Amino acid sequence: MSDPAIQGLDVYIVGGAVRDALLGLPAGDRDWVVVGATPEQMARRGFIPVGGDFPVFLHPGNKEEYALARTERKSGRGYKGFTFYTGPDVSLEADLQRRDLTINAIAQAPDGRLVDPLDGQADIRHKVLRHVGQAFAEDPVRLLRLARFAARFHDFSIAPETLELACRLVDQGEVDALVPERVWREMAKGLMADRPGRMFDVLAATGALPRVLPGLRFEAPIADELAIAARAGLGLPARFALLCRLSDAPESIGRHVRAPGDCQDYARLLPMVLAGIEAQRRGAARDARHCAQACLDLMERCDALRKPERFLDLIAAAACAREADQGAWRARVAAIRSIDAGAIARRMQGEPLRIKEALHGARLRALESLSGAAP
Repeated sequence: MSDPAIQGLDVYIVGGAVRDALLGLPAGDRDWVVVGATPEQMARRGFIPVGGDFPVFLHPGNKEEYALARTERKSGRGYKGFTFYTGPDVSLEADLQRRDLTINAIAQAPDGRLVDPLDGQADIRHKVLRHVGQAFAEDPVRLLRLARFAARFHDFSIAPETLELACRLVDQGEVDALVPERVWREMAKGLMADRPGRMFDVLAATGALPRVLPGLRFEAPIADELAIAARAGLGLPARFALLCRLSDAPESIGRHVRAPGDCQDYARLLPMVLAGIEAQRRGAARDARHCAQACLDLMERCDALRKPERFLDLIAAAACAREADQGAWRARVAAIRSIDAGAIARRMQGEPLRIKEALHGARLRALESLSGAAP
């Protein structure tokens, strides 16, 4: 073995990197498990300790993560209610037994040999998401991960007994111990999957959805719109806004899970954008002036002059739910931003009300003049 840092150690690549390689997917970050070693031995080799609850180390060179093989025992509520044991007598098979799904419980030795005590390869072939053991029902994060993997691997079914355990986890109240930050971390990954809606379908099917995301109104059209957003390559804020758009208070959902500020902003603004698009259509049915006024009203409310990219991103999100001519909206944004506000202000120096009126009129005329002002 050419790497002196791990020479003589019993090491294996585990989890997602092995799974994705077997699925023929692009390689991501590699996680390693070390069998039969102690923290002191790792430190002597230059590994940098970063683990909190259990020993995890960064490779001194490439900074990949190496965790000591461990077992876990339930000792309290929630996903933090576990006691870990990482003695050098913990076998690789024992470490794999504590993982969530069989497709994530496969290890690969540096020489390419696979260790698969739970036959995760068969579940990969048959496209099944299956829990590793009964301990699945003890950790609510595993429910979130199951839902997230269902969104990523949307052609995989969920084993009935795994869904039953997930429901038990909810019924026993374990899901109530989830902290908002952890919910958001898994939720954000699920939203960026190919079929985001499936994550929320799974949470709904297990009864977890109203407890994890109180106030969220998730219906079949939202799942379809999220799939369109995924095909269009829209970012996380746009997808989160679509997820929340039927809910009575979209911004409160973002606050509950401590979503980033841009996600909360998009969730607050998307209903306004959808209503503005409808107003623009009604205006266009009357004449160019009314159409231009509706467009300008919406762009001013959404601060499109200062944040044009955000506004156009919201239009792209709206287009997943309603017909919207994104090219026409790009032209409208360009038209109002092309007005020389400085020149108008210089002509009317010292008269702020006239400046405001003149700017508004100039922008209206620019919008009226666009050949695409009406759909």
